[in-house]
Amino acid sequence: MSEYIEIETEMSEDGSGIYFYTNLTLTQEGVEEYHSVEAMEEGSPVAQMLAVIDGITYLRIEGNEMVIVRHSEVPWHALIADVSAALKDFFL
Repeated sequence: MSEYIEIETEMSEDGSGIYFYTNLTLTQEGVEEYHSVEAMEEGSPVAQMLAVIDGITYLRIEGNEMVIVRHSEVPWHALIADVSAALKDFFL
């Protein structure tokens, strides 16, 4: 795909999730929602790629935005780094 992706993150107001905003379209399928890793493994290419990252319990993708909820024992900084790296690799 070889497009450069820019990623910004923002914590949800209640601290339960994190928003990822990108300059590239992550899905053209409307809204994708995944409530488990198993569902992510059967989902879109982006969802499948993120399914291998430990700690994600919920994923919602719409256009160029994503919301991720994590297991409470997984530090946000580690999850943000893993997701950002995976997205950059995906769009190389």
